[in-house]
Amino acid sequence: MSEDQEAQEDELLALASIYDQEEFQRHDSARGGQVRICPDLPPDFKVSVKAGGRCADYGVSFLPPLVLNFELPADYPSTSSPLFTLNCKWLSEVQIAAVCRHLDKLWQESLGSVVLFSWIQFLREDVLSFLQISSSLELPSQWDGDNAQAHKEGAGHGAWAGLHGPGPATRADSNAELLLQLLDFDRAQRHKEFDNQLFDCGICFSKKLGANCFSFRECKHVYCTECTRGYFQVLIRDGAVDGLKCPQSDCGCEATPMQVKQLVGEELFGRYDRLLLQSSLDGMADVTYCPRHACATAVLVEPDSPSAICTSCRYAFCTLCRQGYHGLSRCAEKGARGEAEPGTGEPYAPVPKKEDGLRGLWDDYDTGSKTRRKFLEKRYGRSVLQNRVEYVLTESWLDTNTKKCPHCQATIQKDGGCNRVLCSKCHHYFCWVCLRQDKISEHFSDPASPCSQSYYHQ
Repeated sequence: MSEDQEAQEDELLALASIYDQEEFQRHDSARGGQVRICPDLPPDFKVSVKAGGRCADYGVSFLPPLVLNFELPADYPSTSSPLFTLNCKWLSEVQIAAVCRHLDKLWQESLGSVVLFSWIQFLREDVLSFLQISSSLELPSQWDGDNAQAHKEGAGHGAWAGLHGPGPATRADSNAELLLQLLDFDRAQRHKEFDNQLFDCGICFSKKLGANCFSFRECKHVYCTECTRGYFQVLIRDGAVDGLKCPQSDCGCEATPMQVKQLVGEELFGRYDRLLLQSSLDGMADVTYCPRHACATAVLVEPDSPSAICTSCRYAFCTLCRQGYHGLSRCAEKGARGEAEPGTGEPYAPVPKKEDGLRGLWDDYDTGSKTRRKFLEKRYGRSVLQNRVEYVLTESWLDTNTKKCPHCQATIQKDGGCNRVLCSKCHHYFCWVCLRQDKISEHFSDPASPCSQSYYHQ
């Protein structure tokens, strides 16, 4: 074996030991191989695309590799340089030609010595500064994403044979397609880098590989997958679908629906999706529900009109009293209107109007014997006793023991704690005493405020 062959073998073995198989592959049939080099990018590096006189910037941490294919002549490195081609998706043909000329220059400066490692280091660390690309890459207006390449033919430091690739008329790529390729590659590399890192879970405080972790996209806070899955499952089963947010106390970033689906599975995600839609509809002032229990379809309410028609069952009803639409007539008082006794045309006896009377009637019906219950049903009507009386009593209890959130109108019961209340539905703070929403902390600390002395009062 000659000295050149020994030097070539040593260089190829060294490259194989330094780089993994994704970066370096040695050819079996010849003394050559392929090197894929991703350039080191500065912080906050961006890809810029110009369209219609405007420029859009996209932050990236990785760019697709420059691909260097090479063969080593028999008299390398003593006399001849490696034969090579250089390919790159995101450089123009002119830029690739300039890089190839610089590689040839590096060979001339190290004549008689192996040069592949120096080439790789240049392509990784210095190619961007050489091309005067500092903080952003402006996509070229014309390129061939797969075939733009420069060939170095002949040995030594001979002339370039030229650039090879299809002409502009046959180029199928566009700036938009190239941008998608760059962003997809960056996303895949970020994911790969994340999977190989160690993270401290903020819930169980264990160290876990990124492959077993979950990251919120906006805030980048990381928790192990097992803890996050359990956290989401509890919230969804409890119906708190507006609370699928980062567990960190001062962070309000939400998980995306796709992230939720990947964690909790199809069945629980279906419940999450339904509850999320329900929550959104409940927060809309112009949406009500069909009063028919078998239907309960969401109905859009026309502004300044008390009437609505269910699009599912076509039932027309009054949005104020929830009864059948009664035109210009006033709504009947809840629980007080007599109803016709079936088969007789005679009205049922009216139920008491006062709460004490209603409560006594309900207790009599609820605790009475079978005979007593039948008598009360015959006198007042079964639907009145089972639905209206219970509804009126429930409304009375809610009026006495709860308040409406001033932001979303959700019903809230407070059973202790201070009067600075957080609504579990819309996550807005307000004063329990006066229902003020803005500047809550100053509201309680201001001596002139009427609520300053009632922070902990019930």
